[in-house]
Formats: sequence, structure tokens, C-alpha cells
Amino acid sequence: MDLFSNPKQTNNKDSVPLAERMRPTDLEDLVGQEDLLSEESPLYLSIANDRLGSMIFWGPPGSGKTTIAKIIANRTGMSFLYYSAVTSGIKELKGVISASRKKNRFSGERTILFIDEIHRFNKAQQDAFLPSVESGDIILIGATTENPSFEITSALLSRCRVYVLNKLSPDNIKSLIRRALTDSEKGLGNKKITLEDNALNMIITIADGDARRAYNLLEFCAENPPAKEDGKIIITSQLVQKASQKAILYDKSGEEHYNLISALHKSLRGSDPNAAIYYLIRMLKGGEDPMYIARRLIRFAVEDIGLADPTALRIAVSAKEVYHFLGSPEGELALVEAAVYLATAPKSNTVYLAYTTAIAEIDSSGALPVPLFIRNAPTKLMESIGYGKGYAYDHNNNEHYIPQEYLPKKIKDKKFYQPGKFGYEREIRKRLDWWGKLKLKRTDNKE
Repeated sequence: MDLFSNPKQTNNKDSVPLAERMRPTDLEDLVGQEDLLSEESPLYLSIANDRLGSMIFWGPPGSGKTTIAKIIANRTGMSFLYYSAVTSGIKELKGVISASRKKNRFSGERTILFIDEIHRFNKAQQDAFLPSVESGDIILIGATTENPSFEITSALLSRCRVYVLNKLSPDNIKSLIRRALTDSEKGLGNKKITLEDNALNMIITIADGDARRAYNLLEFCAENPPAKEDGKIIITSQLVQKASQKAILYDKSGEEHYNLISALHKSLRGSDPNAAIYYLIRMLKGGEDPMYIARRLIRFAVEDIGLADPTALRIAVSAKEVYHFLGSPEGELALVEAAVYLATAPKSNTVYLAYTTAIAEIDSSGALPVPLFIRNAPTKLMESIGYGKGYAYDHNNNEHYIPQEYLPKKIKDKKFYQPGKFGYEREIRKRLDWWGKLKLKRTDNKE
């Protein structure tokens, strides 16, 4: 059985995206990943000897993770089932695994279960694969763009071999583009296309090692050229530039990524929940890792709200935990809830300023000696030279506060933290003012 045949493709190949049509079906046609698939490599030998176990493919988008998985199925005669962690649920996959187990046990038919973006599944969801992986009822191949050490559970990692895919080189991308332009059966070889050198280089640059992106951009240019009576298609750098603005709406590692995260952060700081929701959803729909957004929300809670609303940090951290527990799409609502809370919370950057001011002071004055009276004295020698001498235990006072100078003498009057005027910091300011008065009173009494 040809796993890559498609009746629709035979009748109307143009309905299938160029990137899918040009997908290699054997190792000999694969471009890139030479080290991973050299004839002496563990992966190549396991494919050649049909001695496969479950595995994780870790690599950037468009590097060939899905393609290699399909080639393995083609080489070994296994059934190939493709699922995405973004759109599939564990209940659905358990049904698939159960059916695959029956096929394997009654007819010997083996199944590769390919899970794209497996890092999107939370810990409980990932652990659901363990029994079937351990028993060998399925061969699990998980694809991820994120570091498996952080995003894949240790139990699942221990049962899978991790293979690292590298970003395709500019020469790899050039080779793929040339192949698409000359292949009349699957590619664009039946069209009168002239690809200018500047345009080719621009596609290679924009693709940034992503074969799918290169194919999509080339196809867009080939299908939307300026009209010409002779049917010739000339792809210029100007056409590529215009196409790239339409075809690449969001790039997790490109300028639009930074534009949107900046817009989200500034909308939160500007107390605009509507804009915050808009930019957060833009990022999610563009394929951004929700855990990255969660980390940014936590950073915002610390940097721009701080102690004006101590609950903000707890809300942000809870949103991360909820998403980690539920996964997509249910967990994304927790991120939206956190964004609304952060946008509408009182703002203060005093903790952030205290942090940066303290760093500047330490860089300037160096490692000043800790006052002797607040040093521990675990030995007789240390006690004899003054460690801990004169320290007053605050709880021995009715007010649980005894004014003492804790900073090194050289900087004893430094103020790193100055509470703001809003939210909970008003209460903090009252306490500091009260302690300040007690300290001043004690100083006056001494005089």
C-alpha cells in the first residue's frame, strides 16, 4: 500500500499545497539532516533493520520531522496516523491506540502514531501514552520545536529516543526550490517560471531554514504573478517582498513576534484589557507557544504591578499552571483571564526599580562587609571577635520591631525600595513610615 497516494492529488494536484506535493517519500530524496541520517547513524540503522522504538524528533519548523516519520512508515510498511496536539484530545487518541493494539495483536499490523507539537500536551496527557509505548503496541513519534528536557515528561522521555534535527541550510533551501521549479509531476515544472537570483536569495532569507515556508512563498508568487499575455511568470524580488507580507502573518522568531509581544506588554501596562486580549489571541492564533505567553505575563506581574497588587503574581503563576494542566484549547482561557486581571490591576514598577538600583549600587561599591552584629556566631572564635554582638531580637519588643542598621555602614542611608501611591503599596508606605518614626524616636532618645 502506498501511504502517500491520494486520489484527489492525481486528478487535481493544484488543490494540494506545493509543500505537501514535494514531500519526499524516501530517504534518498531527503534534503538536509545528513548527520542524523548518515548510513552509520543510529536512526538510519534502526530504519534499515526495522528495529524501531518510540522516539521524539526535536527541531525547528520545516526541518523535516513529519517527512522523516512518513518515510519511516513507508520503509517499514507500518500504518501511519497523524495527529496534532493542538487539535486532538487524549480521549480520541486512546481510541486510536486501542484500535492499533487490536490490529497489532490479531494481524501483526504495526502502527506509527505521529503526534505533532507533542509539547502542547500537559503532563497527564503525555503520561497517557506510557502503557502503549512501553508494551510496543504503537510506535510513538512525537515532534516538537521545544526542548524535550523541559516540555516532555521524564517518564515519556525515558521510553523514547530523542533525535535532534537542525535548521536547513541556505543551500538546502536553494536545492528544494530548484527541485520544485523543475519537477513537472509534483512541482511547478509545467509552468513557465523565471525566478530571478535576487528573488531566490530573498526567499532563502525569509525561509530561514524552514522548507515549508520556502515552498509556501514560492507557490504564492507562482500563483499570483503580474498578468502576462504569453503565460510567462517572472518572480522578482519585489513580488517576493509583497508576497511575504501576505503569506507570513506571524513568525515566532521574526519581527512580528517581537511586535506583538511588545504590543501585549504595553497594552497591559497601559491598563487596556481589550487590546491585551486582542494581541494575546493574535499570538495564540499565530502559533505562539502558550507557555511563552504565560512566562511573559508572570514577568509583567513582577515588573509592572509588583506590590501594588501582590495577587497579580499569584494569578499569573496560576494561569501558567492551569494551562500546563489543561493544555490547549481549554487552558488558553486562563491566560486570557490573567491578562484581563493584569491590565486592570494598579500598576507599580517600584520593585523593579529597587532591583536595578541595588544592582547599580553593588556594581559601584562592591562587596561591602556585613555588619558584625547581624552575623551568626556558630563558634567560640567568631563570638569572641564580635560576631552577633549587640543584635536585638525584634520579637522581644511589644511592637515586634527594634530599630537597627542592617545595611553596611558605608551605605546605611540608601533607599532602594520606595513604595508607590496606589493599591497595596499605600499600606506598605504606612508601615515603613511608622517604622521610620520609631527609628527616629530611638535616635532622638540616644541623643
